[in-house]
Amino acid sequence: MHQTEVDKVRRSTRVFMKVRVVAAGKNSDGRRFRETCETIVINAHGGLVYLNQPLNMDAMIVLTNPFTQEEQECRIVFLGDANDKGQRVGLEFLTPAPHFWGVDFIPADWPSPPADPKPS
Repeated sequence: MHQTEVDKVRRSTRVFMKVRVVAAGKNSDGRRFRETCETIVINAHGGLVYLNQPLNMDAMIVLTNPFTQEEQECRIVFLGDANDKGQRVGLEFLTPAPHFWGVDFIPADWPSPPADPKPS
């Protein structure tokens, strides 16, 4: 089986999983939006979601996981085809955040959280 260049440079395992999140930012018309969406694929460095907004590559949006109440700033790194669920949008976290998704299983190649500093 032949690997593509993207597969060779992927930083962490992709997991096909639906996670409901809220995306907020400015669309390509300059209008603020806030939209509940579902992931298609997640990894420690971001994910792929369906959104119903006109968006630009490299635009910044904020994802919120309502379950964990965690927020992550993301950059749009992929704009795919649209279908009845919306446009496929690839998002990259500005900093890796494997625990953002709130999943109980973490693939071995996802980065560990930093150790808590010991109280002095």
